[in-house]
Formats: sequence, C-alpha cells, structure tokens
Amino acid sequence: MSPRRTTALCLQLLPLLLLLGAGQQCLAGHQLLVFLIDGFRYDYMDDLQALPGLRQLVDNGVKVDYMTPDFPSLSYPNYYSLMTGCEVEILSTRATFCEEYYDYPSAQNFIDSIGNAMNVLSSGEADMAAIYHEKIDVEGHHFGPKSPEVRAAVQELDKALQLLNSIIKEKGMMDKLNIMLFSDHGMTELQWMDKVIELDKHINMSDIAKMMDRGPVVSLWPKDNKYQAVYAMLTQIPNMNAYAKQEIPERFNLRSGKFVSPLTLVADPGWFIIENKAKLPYWKNDSGTPSAWQAGWHGYDNEFLDMRGFFVATGPDFKQNFKAAPIRSVDIYNLMCSTLGVKPLPNNGSWSRVESFLNGSDGPALSTTLCCMGMLGILLALWE
Repeated sequence: MSPRRTTALCLQLLPLLLLLGAGQQCLAGHQLLVFLIDGFRYDYMDDLQALPGLRQLVDNGVKVDYMTPDFPSLSYPNYYSLMTGCEVEILSTRATFCEEYYDYPSAQNFIDSIGNAMNVLSSGEADMAAIYHEKIDVEGHHFGPKSPEVRAAVQELDKALQLLNSIIKEKGMMDKLNIMLFSDHGMTELQWMDKVIELDKHINMSDIAKMMDRGPVVSLWPKDNKYQAVYAMLTQIPNMNAYAKQEIPERFNLRSGKFVSPLTLVADPGWFIIENKAKLPYWKNDSGTPSAWQAGWHGYDNEFLDMRGFFVATGPDFKQNFKAAPIRSVDIYNLMCSTLGVKPLPNNGSWSRVESFLNGSDGPALSTTLCCMGMLGILLALWE
C-alpha cells in the first residue's frame, strides 16, 4: 500500500479507540478492521461448533488461549493498554471522524456499523476501522457470565460475524483485509448481598477525605491525621487487601502513578467493596423500578482466571488455524502496527509473544521502555 493519508472511522458502537502514533504514515501493509468486544470472557467461545461466524474466523486465523488484561481489569485502563501497548502514561488525542454512539445499541446498529466499516475500507477511504460492542458486557453485569442472556448475546454477535464473513467474500477483500477481535476483560459471578465488604462497619467514614470507586478496587484518601489509624483497621478486614501506595504489588504497575491514592483496597474475587449496602449499584428493569443488583463484575486481580479476555485474528498477514499461547493486552498494539505497516511507538508489549502469529514476518523493531506516547481517542487512525 502506497503512503497516503489515512482517514479515521469511528463507528456507531465505539465510545473509544485509537491513534496509531501521531504523525505516522501507513507505508505498507493491509487494511485493518478491529472489534473491541467489551466483557467477552475467554471461555465464551469454547463451543465453536455453536458459533459458525467465530469458527470460520478461528479456522482461517489465529486464536490465543486467553488474553490477560492489565490491572485493574476494568474497561478504561485496558482501552488504553490495548490501543497504546502501554501500562503507564497516556496522551489523549481526537479522532478525525466518529459516528454517534448509542447508549442502548440494537443488533441492527451493530450490523449497520459493520456495513459502514466495510464500505469505507473497500472504497479506500480508510486504512483502518474499529467497532466497539458492549452488549455482552452489559448482560454479564446484569445476569452473570453463565446466564442464558450472555449466551444469547454471544449468539447475536456470531450472527453479525457470519454476515461480516459474507461481505468480505462478496467484496473480494479476503486477501486485502486483516481482522482482529479482542476484549478488554472477562467477568465473574457475584452472589447477591452475600459477599459485600461494608467499609463503614470497620472504619469511621468521617476520617476519609475522599473515596473513589466501588467494587473490586477502591481508592481512599484518609485525612492526614487519620492515615495510620485507618490503615491499621483496613488491614484487619477479611476478603480484601489494603495497600499503602508503596506496598502495591509491582505487577499491578500502579505504584508510580501520580493519581494513585494513599490507600488502595483490592477485593478477593467475587467480593464487593462499598461504603454500605444501601449504596450498592442497582439497575432498572423494564418497569423502571430498581429490581436487582448486578450479578457479574470485573476489575479484580488481572491474573484471576475469570478476568481473562480473548483474542482472534485473521487475514492475509495471519497464519491459518493457528492456536497460540496466552498474550497480554499490551501486546496487541504491536500487531496492529505491524499489519498496517506503521512503526510502533515505545511500549510495554512483547513482540516475542505475538510474532509467531504472522506469516513470515520479522516484525517491527520494538522498544520495551516505558511508553511515552500512545494512541487513544474514540477511534482513530493514521494521518500524515
């Protein structure tokens, strides 16, 4: 592909995606279509015989055992990691074009997004397009990862992928277009009201100047003269760990963050940290009346099995029917850059974990130094 301006396409179901390096040109490579499937746990596709759309992509491409997200295993931290290859500093940028995001997208919205993406790719208007899909995550939260609702959402996704496979064939793009599908994290079950850590049962909340978040990871800023007393009490609470900033496990890659709180609380898998049960997150049913707590959650230790995501890739640059070892979310950026012919910026990804996915590629020269710049936005792509 000759060097040219690459337009960005942000599709209807995409509240975020990427910039593959400001000022970079697409010097060589094939076009790329990316799907970020929020909350798709690694084992949701165990029965590929029941998922013909995904099965065709896997048979013609690469599938990893699982993908380990960054900590915390929440969406936004992993959006950054996936699209920058970085575990640290991120610099934001804007997309050049983004379609409207629907708060409650329908199956037809998703299909329309696929059609729009394929149109701009086949016409040469874009070298890269990306689509975000949220329904599987939503159903996982509401009903739990093993629920019929999640299975139905996965089937709905698969039907759209069957359509995508047909469009690619009709447009004669099988040898021109690479496709990557991946998730930001997995999902685990929560037991209604049984595994809740109520902080106000253990500490005086008036000693806390600021509390951020709820669930698996909570950030606390105790008042200056209350720090030691609060910390001592928190370390006695079962089913969670309380870390002073300097005690946070190195593998979480949080210690050096300038926004990290003096105390970080991390719940054991399946437990939920909150000030008190009255503040648990409810969701509304069709009647508009709050009816139930979430039945699934994520954000726990990223090495916890249920937090694992998935990765599948197919196209002219990828081997066929290739089963690969696990990767990490920071590794995907290098693959995107390689297939697009873009020199990656310094990042934390490991080329050795993904190099074998590609057909006879030596891959780009990579740096494993800390990321000093990244790609982010709502979608994005390369421009001159």
